[in-house]
Amino acid sequence: MTGISGAGKASALRAFEDLGFHAVDNLPLELLLEFARLVEKSCEIQRAAIVVDVREGQTLDRLPDILKSVKTVLPTRVLFLDAQDSVLVRRYSETRRPHPLRKQETVSRSIVEERQLLDPIRNVADTLIDTSTFNVHELRAHIQTRFSQGNHRASHLLVSCLSFGFKNGVPLDADLVFDVRFLPNPHFVPEFRKKTGKDPKVAEYVRSFPQTVEFLDRVSDLMLYLLPHYVGEGKSYLTVAFGCTGGQHRSVMMAVEVAKRLKKAGYKVKALHRDIPR
Repeated sequence: MTGISGAGKASALRAFEDLGFHAVDNLPLELLLEFARLVEKSCEIQRAAIVVDVREGQTLDRLPDILKSVKTVLPTRVLFLDAQDSVLVRRYSETRRPHPLRKQETVSRSIVEERQLLDPIRNVADTLIDTSTFNVHELRAHIQTRFSQGNHRASHLLVSCLSFGFKNGVPLDADLVFDVRFLPNPHFVPEFRKKTGKDPKVAEYVRSFPQTVEFLDRVSDLMLYLLPHYVGEGKSYLTVAFGCTGGQHRSVMMAVEVAKRLKKAGYKVKALHRDIPR
């Protein structure tokens, strides 16, 4: 496991430990292949989770080649944790901890440099998780349901209906993305401009158009068809993203409405809004 500092690697590692993984934080790269050989021969260690990140320093660029060797010894998956820059800055501000890369630089500048260093590793990751919308407890629950085995696997699917603005980029962890920019934009109605799609009047305005009603019905029917198949394949977490231009009005209304419909159908659902003011 690797990723951006502040994305939640420590919490994720504790979740793996709770699942019975032998957990090791910040194992030196020189020992990674030897550790894999020890695990391969061990009668006690069935699964292991190891964190390697920017604390490794200049030798980090060797990780992709070392991983190739490790995969010849053991089946190995690379998990990369990421988060939006604004979320990372806020987390550092709340915890008042220095960034591990540059204690004398601003957090924002350190994040930029860290992304450059980790980009080759991110490209070889098998699984990417964007933790921007998770709190500590939700991240640990997500790790436990996604990587558990046997009786520990969640018996139902957790669906996140996420609104976002295309001008800020598509969410990294979206499983399905729906573009709702074809709907009339409340931004151009003066009384709605400073409100969001959570406001009843804004939602009513967006819903007043026939294309909105038809789109809601078609998307809801599609989701109700897909979700049982995702459950059957063992998927425990699904992010359905709805995007408009700024992520304030149309996408928010759509995420809330679809979440209501799926919840009514018996699914565990939460509506999240990435780009509206906190």
